[in-house]
Order: sequence, then C-alpha cells, then structure tokens
Amino acid sequence: MTLKDHTYRIPGGKVGVLLIHGLCGSPSDMRHVANGLGRAGYTVLCPQLAGHCGSQADLKAATWQDWYASCEAGLAELRQTCDVVMVGGLSTGALLSLAISANNPDTVDGIILLAPVLWLNGWFARLFRTVCSKRLANLITFPDLHPHGIKDTRIREFIINSLFGGDSSIAGLPSTPGGAVLEHRWLADEVRRLVPAIQQPALIIHSREDDYADLNNAWYLQRTLPGLVDMVVLDDSYHIVTVDRQRDVVVERTVGFVDRLVQQFAKGRRPAKAAAPVAQASVAQAPVAKAHVSQAGRAANHAPSLQPVAA
Repeated sequence: MTLKDHTYRIPGGKVGVLLIHGLCGSPSDMRHVANGLGRAGYTVLCPQLAGHCGSQADLKAATWQDWYASCEAGLAELRQTCDVVMVGGLSTGALLSLAISANNPDTVDGIILLAPVLWLNGWFARLFRTVCSKRLANLITFPDLHPHGIKDTRIREFIINSLFGGDSSIAGLPSTPGGAVLEHRWLADEVRRLVPAIQQPALIIHSREDDYADLNNAWYLQRTLPGLVDMVVLDDSYHIVTVDRQRDVVVERTVGFVDRLVQQFAKGRRPAKAAAPVAQASVAQAPVAKAHVSQAGRAANHAPSLQPVAA
C-alpha cells in the first residue's frame, strides 16, 4: 500500500526545527508545538514516519531503521534552507531525535525531548521483554486504553473519536502491533548506547503523571546526557504533552529553549561538538512552579535516585 504523506511544514527563517511524532501517532500530534515555533519565525518540519498514518499491516512492515530514515530525510530537507537546526520529538520521536543527534553531531544544534520513552510502565510491558521474535510479537496487540495519554477530557474525547473513526492520519491507530513495540525496544537499546556521546544541549519535558512512561525515563536522560540539560516537569498532563492541558507550557518552553540557543550562537557561543562522530546507529533543584519544575544544567547530585526498570 502507498501511504499518503501527511508531513506538516511551516516555512520560516534560517533556523529550523524537526519535530518527530511518536509510535502509532501522526504529524498532527506535533501541530500545536509546530505552530508555536512557526509564529516565532522558525522553519518547522514534522515528517511522517515510515509505516504510519496507514493500516496495521503498514506499521507491522516497518522497522525502526525505516522510522530513522524518515527523520534523516527530514533533517536533510531542513538543511537545504536552514543554517541552524534543532531536532525534537514526542515519545518514540524523542528517541529518534537522540539517535539523529548522535549520528549528526555537526548538523544538529539542539535537542527537544518531549515525554521520552526508554521503557514502558506496567507489568505487561515487563513481561513483553521476554519476547524477542518479531513474528511472535506481531501475534500480540497493545490496545490504546483509557485515558489514552490525555488528561483533558474534552481533548481526549476528540482523540477517541478520531482513533475509532478510521482516520489514522489524525490520531494514529487504536492499537499498536507487538512487532512495532519490539522495534521500539530495539531502538531504545540503541539509543542507550548512543546517549553518553551526545554533546548537544537538550530540553526535556515530561509529566509527573505520565501514564505510559514513568518520570524516571526523563531523570535517566538528565543524568546521562553529557551536555547541558534543561528539564521541565509538568504537573497537569499525561503522556501526550503536545496536545494535553499544558500544551501551551510545552510551546512556551520549547520556543524559549530555541530562542536561547539562537541568541548564544549569534554571540559565537556554540556548544562543543564531539571530537569525532559516534558510531552510526545500525541503519543508527530549582524553584517549583505551579505548572512545572525547571532544572537548568545537569544538577545530577540533586536528582532523586531513580534507576531504570526492566520494560
């Protein structure tokens, strides 16, 4: 089946932002953040990942390397018109952002990680760790269950209607094939290998009440990424932070992060790049505000002792 391309583009200036949607999602998930960046004058590209916005069979046929290739194509497109490029993503898209940044240290200038998922919540996800065959994995389905990653009841109702209305270009599919979840695990394994070499400054936004991925996903990255990290913890959203109640906080913090980096670059203070490209992926305590906790820099000694759990 030939999938219709739902890639979302906003023309702007010489600073570009690549925004990557999550597993079983669509570029529509990134539109609110993309529009905020567009209003700030930035060029934005939200690519459609391979195998997405179609059927279950389309998603089953795609590998994480195919998703990665979609992102590389988006980065190359932005680089045709932009001098500075940031890469960001939601959930699985955040992992793809890390892989792209690791493998393109001289062309990616900053990273935006929205609700990154290195490991999933729940006993079933931990049990699924024993599955290593994609053929076997595709006999298992992960349904998109209530509350569907969204705390806001009005937005959740819209998403539910889209999920079960047959248009996967808006809200993705109502269930995720186990093979795609297995591909996500393989991607996460690769990203954990790459993270210690990623030098670019990063923004992490994660919800304390994330119903898919515990906050320790974000703390792990905050402690492990060697570059400067600004971390924001939301207190009134679930997993899909780009459309949930605090989506405007996500826009504000994302635009602010890009603005600050652009201002630093204009003054000649660009972040140190890795001495040599890392191996290609195999394709590749601050004041507490009502809405969030903001943490600039690594501040690893002040992070709670949260360790990764098996997923």
